[in-house]
Amino acid sequence: MIQDIAPRKYDPVYREKAPGEDDFVLHYELNKVMLLKEKGEYRLPIFRDLENEGDWKKDAYYLFSIDGRGYFLNSEGKMPEFGGWVMEGLHIFRDFAPMYQAYAGITGSQIYRWRQSRRFCGCCGTKMEASHKERAMVCPACGQTEYPKISPAIIVAVIDREKKKLLMSRYAHGSYRRYALIAGFVEVGETFEDCVRREVMEEVGLKVKNIRYYKSQPWAFSDTEMVGFTADLDGEAEIRLEEEELAEAGWFSREEIVEYPPYISVGHEMMKAFKDGKFGV
Repeated sequence: MIQDIAPRKYDPVYREKAPGEDDFVLHYELNKVMLLKEKGEYRLPIFRDLENEGDWKKDAYYLFSIDGRGYFLNSEGKMPEFGGWVMEGLHIFRDFAPMYQAYAGITGSQIYRWRQSRRFCGCCGTKMEASHKERAMVCPACGQTEYPKISPAIIVAVIDREKKKLLMSRYAHGSYRRYALIAGFVEVGETFEDCVRREVMEEVGLKVKNIRYYKSQPWAFSDTEMVGFTADLDGEAEIRLEEEELAEAGWFSREEIVEYPPYISVGHEMMKAFKDGKFGV
């Protein structure tokens, strides 16, 4: 998955830290990221690349480090006009190499979106300020404190063990057209297991049992913490499609499952695990 960058080590701890010449600078504009394109290859820029383009260190905000090397957000700079600089959609990080840089790029975008959406206090309207003690935005007038947005969601591999098939679907909206597993956001006051039951019932009209935790994953593309589960079909297998959410859904044998490498998401990893017979089917 995209966060599996070992032996490299991701350190999310917030620090008051100034950038160095060889630290990385992440600059986003809406749903695009600034990259350098050299000989047909993309890479994340470092501050040294921008030394003749104004003071990019001035407004740099420390994000995290990988193997001790810092990644900083700069939302105020303007992309240079010459020298291979480009703005690319964040979807580029689905196939970006090396993988640890893809993880850095998409994780940084999550913090960028949070800071952009918390520029003013939701209680009194005063302009927010960055905390110097932790990763938070603080209102200097009323003290309201906002932390990064992380939305919990479930994704579930529903298995018909009698017919040895996996439930997969395709979304009705958006640009992602590949097959995926049933997923959805957790509601207030809801357990993960109850969310699994509700989402499966809402989207395909099926009951499930034997809900088992599989693995979790930070998924910064949607500010989400994905929590993966497997579950067994409980009763009839006839699908009643929620057409506002899904374009189609069906049961697929191991031989019918299409692979989508690299397996950057927990959903694709579970699809691959079923195809490889790792769920006892």
